[in-house]
Amino acid sequence: MAGIIYGINNIFNLFYFLIMLRIFLSWIPSIDWGKNPWFTLRQVTDAYLNVFRRFIPPIGMVDWSPIIAIFALVFIQRLVITILLSIAGV
Repeated sequence: MAGIIYGINNIFNLFYFLIMLRIFLSWIPSIDWGKNPWFTLRQVTDAYLNVFRRFIPPIGMVDWSPIIAIFALVFIQRLVITILLSIAGV
C-alpha cells in the first residue's frame, strides 16, 4: 500500500512541476505553443487551469489563476495522501 501512496504522491508532484513549467514558459514570447512538446504541455495543464480561469479573471497583465490552482493542488494532494495514509494505518 505504501508504494501506491508513494506513486500517487509522485503523480501530484509531476503535475505540480508541469504547471510550474507552463508558467515559466509563458514568459518566453518566442515559444510556438502549436508544436510539440509545448502543445501537449498546454493541453494537459490548461485542462486544470481553465477551471480556475473561469472564476479568476486576469488583473492587469497578470493571470492569478495558476497561483490559486497550485494552492488547490497542494491542498488536494495533502488531503488525498492523508486519507490514504489513515486508511493504510501508516
